Amino acid sequence: MESHGEEESRGPVLHIVVVGFHHKKGCQVEFSYPPLIPGEGHDNSSLPEEWKYLPFLALPDGAHNYQEDTIYFHLPPRNGDRKTVYGVSCYRQIEAKTLKVRQADVTRETVQKSVCVLSRLPLYGLLQAKLQLITHAYFEEKDFSQISILKELYDHMNGSLRGTSLEGSQVYLGLSPRDLILQFQHKVLILFKLILLEKKVLFYVSPVNRLVGALMTILSLFPGMIEHGLADSSHYKPRKSTSEDLNLIEVLGGSEDYVSVSVSDISNSNQESGGEAKETSGVYQNETHQEDMSQSLTGDNHHLKPPSRTSPDSSESDWETLDPSALEEGAPKEETQEKDSFELPETFPSELAPSRTLPITVQPQPNTGQTVLVQGLVSGLEEDQFGLPLAVFTKGYLCLPYMALQQHHLLSDVTVRGFVAGATNILFRQQRHLSDAIVDVEEGRIHIQDPELRKVLSLTTADLRFADYLVKHVTENRDDVFLDGTGWEGGDEWIRAQFGLYLHSLLSTNLRQDNEKMLADYGAAFVNTWKITHNYRVWYSNKHPALSEITPSHPFQGQYSVADVKLRLSHSVQNSERGKKLGNAVITTSRSVVQTGKAVGQSVGGALTSAKSAMSSWFSTFAQAAPPGYSEQREAKP
Repeated sequence: MESHGEEESRGPVLHIVVVGFHHKKGCQVEFSYPPLIPGEGHDNSSLPEEWKYLPFLALPDGAHNYQEDTIYFHLPPRNGDRKTVYGVSCYRQIEAKTLKVRQADVTRETVQKSVCVLSRLPLYGLLQAKLQLITHAYFEEKDFSQISILKELYDHMNGSLRGTSLEGSQVYLGLSPRDLILQFQHKVLILFKLILLEKKVLFYVSPVNRLVGALMTILSLFPGMIEHGLADSSHYKPRKSTSEDLNLIEVLGGSEDYVSVSVSDISNSNQESGGEAKETSGVYQNETHQEDMSQSLTGDNHHLKPPSRTSPDSSESDWETLDPSALEEGAPKEETQEKDSFELPETFPSELAPSRTLPITVQPQPNTGQTVLVQGLVSGLEEDQFGLPLAVFTKGYLCLPYMALQQHHLLSDVTVRGFVAGATNILFRQQRHLSDAIVDVEEGRIHIQDPELRKVLSLTTADLRFADYLVKHVTENRDDVFLDGTGWEGGDEWIRAQFGLYLHSLLSTNLRQDNEKMLADYGAAFVNTWKITHNYRVWYSNKHPALSEITPSHPFQGQYSVADVKLRLSHSVQNSERGKKLGNAVITTSRSVVQTGKAVGQSVGGALTSAKSAMSSWFSTFAQAAPPGYSEQREAKP
């Protein structure tokens, strides 16, 4: 295992790899520099056991349907290192007849290859920008034996990125929260809460660049998550045989209870080595209301019960009936819910209570200096003064921006607490029982089967105000051709700042004594469920005095108004199945009424026109006949 200083001097790029599709062998490594296995040649296709899925990640399913694509993926650590390896792959396919040098193994009409970079640092967009140029040049050579450009790429990247800091906008290059909000609207906040609850979330769309873009953009809304929160996000062991994969899927494939009940996810949160369990348990040994972390290894999880079902009389349920006074009367009922789950001692004094006259603000807190990061004693992650990033992707909770079909067994692996993963293969989407939520990026919809989880994730009135505030600012500035998303309000950095304030306020409110009414703005059921997650327990085990500078309340707290009623109705109609059916029925009915009206109008109008023409012809006939008669009468007079 290399020291930190040696890693810095050598640069962030570990390997440059070329993966091709062989008509008999399938996806395989054709070139690697430096060699993936020390001592082997550059053209050796052998793989380390930890990276056996590398070819299928770099050259994804259904790649033949697209001329080019970009893939982000994560690999497990190897050689004693504990940090995730971040992969970026650029895929292209060209016609075989255009090649200047056609090798003997090229038997198809097209050639499909990917050039990928394996890095120590999560510089996805930055690596992609450099890699796309080199991949284009590599394919323009029309001779894939010319590998000098790939070796130069390795040296250039390590030279230019050596000493690169993970602070600043370069980490978020290519990740646009504006586009995400335009696609998902208010549901972006539901995705944000889903990850906080450490649920099993599967993103689905094709091609892969849209998939990984949406998934990583969601993670960029969590302060420090991409920079420092993914180091432990891909700790899994590949299966040694395909038959073992199939047997595991067959045994656990129908176990919907394991997926849908939150206690199953939490009870496995610490299935790691015994030394790590002992270290973690020592932090909690003085907390009488919490289960010792090491007991989860023995299956004794009687203290970690799932949160009680949200009462129909709870504040948010009452508010859904449009009773403005419901939330003020809901505090005693939420205290009852708090007793159903374990209680945590408060560490902040009551003097930190905010003034009730403070105005609502969503501006980010000013940064008084450079962020100071320290090594978390429990999480092992580099944390700031607020304890961020949260230890979400640790202890078996995986982040896999793209999953190959060969990794399907991870969805039902007993050592995996949960995951945020992306897939393009329809088989992942069809097996809904293996995921808590399936995110359809194309349609901008979130499919959640468990009604209890849907209730926990229902947005409160304050949440709806917050989400509506974001949507309005983004949609109002979407047609600004000069700014193009680079302005402050409604821009990408502004959106991340709002979510940062939302999370800081949530953490600060949890440390406040007598905070039931303030936590109700975030959703009592959501907060109770979040408090028994691994990331909350790790964060709460340390003190974070810097949070005393954050106002402990929801950024959009306030009295209810008619606008809130309209917002709630609009959100319910747009997102509930019943509301969608009602909306479709109204549209269908109105269309039928319009069509019927036109038909009736044409019928009545036609009859009136006929009658009018008949009367006109009668009058014209009468007018033509009258003058002769009149003249005859005059002539008959003496």
